[in-house]
Amino acid sequence: MANKVGKLIKQARTEAGLTQEQLARKVKGVDASDISKAERGQLKLTNDQLKQIAKATGVTQKSLIEAAASSSYSSSSSSSSKPSSSSSSSSSSSKTSMKLTATEKRLVELYRKADSDKKKQAMSVLKGTDVADAVGDFLGSAIDSLFKK
Repeated sequence: MANKVGKLIKQARTEAGLTQEQLARKVKGVDASDISKAERGQLKLTNDQLKQIAKATGVTQKSLIEAAASSSYSSSSSSSSKPSSSSSSSSSSSKTSMKLTATEKRLVELYRKADSDKKKQAMSVLKGTDVADAVGDFLGSAIDSLFKK
């Protein structure tokens, strides 16, 4: 199959509302022309670069790394390095990438930036356990942060 990872990168980038230039600024060691080449299957990115792209665009790392492992690249490929055979650190049990709405992407971004207490509160609310306590804790910390400014 020809360049599955390139198609995924382009799709993830456009759905995240990023230009090649904007995405390149979020990935160490690449520029906009490298993103373009990767999307066309002419450049093989490292697993670390794929992970950075996944984080910047809101797709799973596993989807990009698995696609990279199964993709064929054109003969003009200037491969940075061969993807490792080790599994990704993604804890996703899904074998396909998941499309997220803009709101879901924003929630993921906020969750990634939150400290461990906020993450626990968010999980508690989403699971429906201790909702009153979690909402109370959240409102209390929000009020505290307002008065600290």
